[in-house]
Amino acid sequence: MQDSLSRFSSPSHPNRYVGRFAPSPTGPLHFGSLIAALASFLDARANKGRWLLRMEDIDQPRCVDGADTVIIEQLRAHGLQWDGDIWYQSQRLDAYKSIIDTLHQQNRVYGCGCTRKQIRLQGGIYPGTCRQASRPLQDNAVRLQCDHMVSEFTDLILGPVSVTEPHALEDTLLQRRDGIYSYNLVVVVDDIAQGVTHIVRGSDLLDTTAAHLTLYHCLGASPPQYAHIPVAATATGRKLSKQNHARALDCQTPEHNLLRALDFLGLSAVQGSTVSDILDSAIASWQYGNVPKMQEVIVDESESTYHTGRDI
Repeated sequence: MQDSLSRFSSPSHPNRYVGRFAPSPTGPLHFGSLIAALASFLDARANKGRWLLRMEDIDQPRCVDGADTVIIEQLRAHGLQWDGDIWYQSQRLDAYKSIIDTLHQQNRVYGCGCTRKQIRLQGGIYPGTCRQASRPLQDNAVRLQCDHMVSEFTDLILGPVSVTEPHALEDTLLQRRDGIYSYNLVVVVDDIAQGVTHIVRGSDLLDTTAAHLTLYHCLGASPPQYAHIPVAATATGRKLSKQNHARALDCQTPEHNLLRALDFLGLSAVQGSTVSDILDSAIASWQYGNVPKMQEVIVDESESTYHTGRDI
C-alpha cells in the first residue's frame, strides 16, 4: 500500500507542519466558512508551517460554476493566502481509483448493492449486508470492510474523544454506485498525498474522524493531528451552511469579518485597523486553549436567510 500511495505523494517537508483548508465549491464562503479557514490558517502560521488550499469538487453535480473563483477572491480579501498550487479533486480521479484497486486486491473492500431505502428499512445503519455477497465493484457501491474501527483519539482542542455514533462506525462508503468517490476516501487520500500533518476543522466532522482514522490505518499511513473547533449555528442543531442559505461573506468588510471570527474563536482581545495588522496579532495570540470547547456556538439569525425567507 505504501508503494501505491507514494506515486501520489510528494511532501517536500515531511517533518514540517502542513495544514489545509478544503472548501467545496458549491457556493460562496459564509461566516462559518471564514471561522474554519481562519482557525486553520492561524494554526499553520503560528507553527511556521505551510497552509494549503484544496477544492473538494469531487461531487460535480453539486458544484456551482465559478464558485471556486469566488472562494479564492474571498480568501484573498481576508488576507488568507495559501502556499503552493490549488488542488482540485476532480483532477485526481486516477489516484482514487488506484487506492480502491489496491484495497480490492487485499480483499479490504466489497461491492454493495443496498439502496438508501433498504438501509433505512434495516434501521438506518448499514449492517454489512453485502459483505459475503461477492458482488462486483462495477455498478455497485464500494465499501471498506471495517473489522477494527478506530473509535478513540485525542483532539488538540477537545482532548480525549470517544466516538459512538453508529454511522461513523459502519463499513465506510468509498465510492457511490454512480461512480462518484466519497468524501471519506478522497479527503484521506489527498491529505496523505499532500503530507498534511494537522487538520483544524469544524466539530460537525468530529464523528467522521473515526472513519478517517480507520482508513489511515488500512492504508498504512500515519494520521494527522486533529483539532475540532465549534461550528457557527443560528439555532441549536442548525449550523450555518450553504444548504441552510447562509449569508455570503462580504468582501467589502474584511476587517469587521475577521474581528467577529476571532471573537468567536476566543480571541476577542485581538485588534487592528487593517487585515494585515489583525492577522499578525491573531497569529501571535493563537493557542488552542482560547478556543471554546463546544461543538457549536449560536450566532445572529441574520447570518442565514433560513429565518428571513429572503436571499441576501
